[in-house]
Amino acid sequence: MNAIEIIILLILLFMGVPDLCRLLGRPSLAFPIFVLFGLIVAPVANDQVRQMLVQAGQVGFLLLLFEVGLEIELPRFRDFLPSLRRAASWALLQYPVILALGHLAGLQWLGSFIACAAFTGCSVGMGYLGWKNYPGLNEEPRRRVLLMMLSLEIIAIVLLSVETALYEKGLSWLVVLKLAGIGTTIYLISRFADKLEALFDLILRHATHWRMHLIVLLVLVVCAIGERLGLSGTKTAFFLGLFLSRITHDGHTLEHFIAPISHKFLIPIFFFALGLQIEWQYLFSITGLVALGAAALLLGWRLFIHRRIIPTGGDDRSFLLLCPNLTIVALASQILITSGNATRAASWMVLVGLFMTISAILLLPKATSAAPDHTS
Repeated sequence: MNAIEIIILLILLFMGVPDLCRLLGRPSLAFPIFVLFGLIVAPVANDQVRQMLVQAGQVGFLLLLFEVGLEIELPRFRDFLPSLRRAASWALLQYPVILALGHLAGLQWLGSFIACAAFTGCSVGMGYLGWKNYPGLNEEPRRRVLLMMLSLEIIAIVLLSVETALYEKGLSWLVVLKLAGIGTTIYLISRFADKLEALFDLILRHATHWRMHLIVLLVLVVCAIGERLGLSGTKTAFFLGLFLSRITHDGHTLEHFIAPISHKFLIPIFFFALGLQIEWQYLFSITGLVALGAAALLLGWRLFIHRRIIPTGGDDRSFLLLCPNLTIVALASQILITSGNATRAASWMVLVGLFMTISAILLLPKATSAAPDHTS
C-alpha cells in the first residue's frame, strides 16, 4: 500500500473505530484495535510509509502520556502510601513469573526487569472507563481499586525511567548523572507547576482560534527541556500532566481541548504504527505462542493473587481493572527498539500486552451509558 492508501484507511479508522467500540460497550478496545489494524497492514506497507507513521506516532505517544497524567488526581501522600505498598506487593508477587517468561522469550536480565515493570503496570487511560462503569462496587472498594491502578502506573513509569538509564548506559557514573537529571526534571516540574498552571490557564481564558495549538506547543517545549535534562520527552509529559491534573476551564480539563489533535489523530497513529512494527514472522512463530501463553499465565496468576493473597476489592473480575497495560508496554517496547534494537523482544512484549489488554477489557462487565460518576 502506498502513502495515500494508508492515509485513506487511517481516516476511515479514525471515524469508525471509536464509535463502534462505544456501540459495543467496550470503549477501551479502540487502542488495541488500532494496533491490530497496524499488524494486519504491516506486510503490505512500504518502509517509507512505516517510518513516517512511526515518527508521527511518537508525538501521539507523548500526548497520550500527558493525558494519562492529567487523569490522575493524587491524594495526600499519607493517604496514598497504603495503596503504593499494596500495589508494590501485588507487582512483586508477579516478578518471579515474569522473569522466567522473559528468560524463555530470550530477554537479557535487564530486559526481563523492564518487562516486569511493563507487565505489572496499569494503563489507567485504558482501564478508567471500565472502572467508572464497573457495576456492584461500593464507594470505598471503588476508590481503593482506582488508587491501586494509579499506584501501579506511577511505579511502572518510575521504574522504567531508572531502567532506561541502566539499559542505555550500563552501570557507570553516567547513570548517576542521568538519574540526577531525571530527579531534577521531576523536581523542577513540581516546583514550577503553579507557574505552568498559570500559563495554561492564560491560554485557556484568552486564546480562541489557536488554543489547541498553544497548549500542545507549551507541552512540547516543557518535554524538550526535560529531554535535555535526562528525562525522556514521554516521561516528562506524564509528570507534567500529573502536576497539572486539576486545571479546568468551563468544566473541561486540558484533555478536552487537545482531543482533536490527540485522541482523534496522533494517538491512534501511534497505536497503528505500533502494530506496523510487529513482524508477522513473530506473530506466527514460537514468539507469538509464548506471548499468548504468557498473557494467559499472568492473568491466571493474578486471579489467584486476587482470590488468595491480595484482594483488590469487589468481585472475582475486579482484578481485571488492573490488567490493561498496553500503553506502559508500548513505552517499554520503545526502550528496547530505540536503545537496544531488540525488535524480537519488543514484539514479544507488545504481543503480551496486547493479549492481556484485549482479554481483560473483553472479560470486564460492559460499560453502561448511565453509569454514575465516581471521579470526584
